[in-house]
Amino acid sequence: MSTLKSDPARFEVVKNALYAAAEEMKIVLAKTAYSPLLKVAGDYSCGIFDRAGNMVAQGPDLPIHLGSMPDAVRAVVQAFPDVAPGDVFIHNDPYEGGSHLPDVNVIAPAYHDGSLLGFGCVRAHWPDIGSATPGSYGAVTEVYGEGLRLPPIRLYRDGKPDPSVEAIIFANVRTPTERLGDLRAQVAANARAAQRLSELAAKYGSDTLLGIMQEVLDYSETMMRAALRALPDGEAEFTDIFDGDGVIGVGETEDATFKVHLKVTKRGDTITADFTGSDPAVAGPMNAPLTVTASGVFCALKMIADPKSLIPPNSGCWRPVTVTAPRGCVVNAQHPSPVVYANHEMSHRIADMVMAALFQITPHTVMAGSQGTSCVITFGGVDYRSGDRFVSYESVKGGFGARPVKDGINAVASTVSNMSNTPVEILEMSFPLRVEEYALVPDSGGAGTWRGGLGVRRVWRVLGNQAHAAVCCERTVTPPFGLAGGLPGAPARIELVEPRTNARKLTSKGGFLAPPGSLVVMEAPGSGGYGPPSGRDPAALSEDLLDGYVTPAAVRRGYGVEPA
Repeated sequence: MSTLKSDPARFEVVKNALYAAAEEMKIVLAKTAYSPLLKVAGDYSCGIFDRAGNMVAQGPDLPIHLGSMPDAVRAVVQAFPDVAPGDVFIHNDPYEGGSHLPDVNVIAPAYHDGSLLGFGCVRAHWPDIGSATPGSYGAVTEVYGEGLRLPPIRLYRDGKPDPSVEAIIFANVRTPTERLGDLRAQVAANARAAQRLSELAAKYGSDTLLGIMQEVLDYSETMMRAALRALPDGEAEFTDIFDGDGVIGVGETEDATFKVHLKVTKRGDTITADFTGSDPAVAGPMNAPLTVTASGVFCALKMIADPKSLIPPNSGCWRPVTVTAPRGCVVNAQHPSPVVYANHEMSHRIADMVMAALFQITPHTVMAGSQGTSCVITFGGVDYRSGDRFVSYESVKGGFGARPVKDGINAVASTVSNMSNTPVEILEMSFPLRVEEYALVPDSGGAGTWRGGLGVRRVWRVLGNQAHAAVCCERTVTPPFGLAGGLPGAPARIELVEPRTNARKLTSKGGFLAPPGSLVVMEAPGSGGYGPPSGRDPAALSEDLLDGYVTPAAVRRGYGVEPA
């Protein structure tokens, strides 16, 4: 760490300009992308990085990308020491800093007067990246079956795309026109980042800008260390059980569960998350690269240590945090383990696990278990209205866990996710699907002094032709946990109702065929409650609330040490 060297006023102006530029990247992408997943649901993240690949500023995007985006940019820095103005790079390799193959990183350098200032990076989820399943969400057993895997490669040179590289990419996806539109939007967002960095360098000087970028990293580190020092020291462990990996073995009738174990050690201004004791890699795509695991840890720690979001999220913020796991275990995947489900399912659950572990150390700063899944559903096939191929990708919203001072939140993308709802009107206009029902699931939030948020029920009818669908969901076996006497939330449920037949329960992961006229029903999990249900008396609780913080007496009552 270093003390602030630049003028404090100038530092604040430039720091905020960097974060504004990252947010502007997001606006450019949303305005120019083709797919509803990017235009309205917002499944992407934008960031500005220094010359070494450290994240300096991230837009108001997805925490799921906090841990891995810097590694993706560093992979480009290492692979291309000859980076030049007009270059654009692309890659999605989960073993080169990516997350899973549908998350495509587009990275471009920024220059001023021939001096490299840093990089812009846009990570966007492409609704299809190939593979045997529309949407690229099949339950395969090797990464080779998950779609087109791109190592760091140069896509543009001198500001012009390489037609050979683009030809390879678009020959391997089902909806090439839509993918080209999304790719061009990513390039445009990076161009805006380069423009804004160049303007800052022109105004303040390249050396001053580069110095302030490093000070922004140090600033976040200093604030994060102070926030960690404010938390009690201690050690805590937590083990959670996962639904399965989507692959049903020979002789088995259902998906086998597996476990992840976490030990958290908090000392002074540092914290370590150690996943020793977790199960080995599984056959299906629930194996998480360590950078994905780290994203879940980082997200939860940011919420716990910085509930008012005062610390700029960047690479400096995570210098006090160490994440370790044995090589080859399910949270430190090694090539060629499949990974597509783990990107969001593992990071969701790991964020909840950090909350559960730190409840034992600092109970008044954590929340009960949230939905713990992205509840992904994809549909693909031929649109009877146009004869064109289509791929639809959605993430159904669930419950946000109860807090020590207030109820959970209904129907939101919780913890690591920050996606918006895909409006029914946009979905039905874009794809041969009709949404028959979209509603909150009653009583899906766990009871408690503060109840958990409710999950969502969404029902799709397949129109015209048969669709090849796939689901990826967790929390169908173990429900979201409650804390301090709060009850668990309701688990997820997925069904297929074919015409003139009864409903058939679907497994939580994998592909299936949906005939014309059939219904697919998904109920996203709710979330856990906080505190005993008997304490849910507004008059009795009012004395415990002071400027949004819970009093020590309330914490003791939550443990049952004092009567309510």
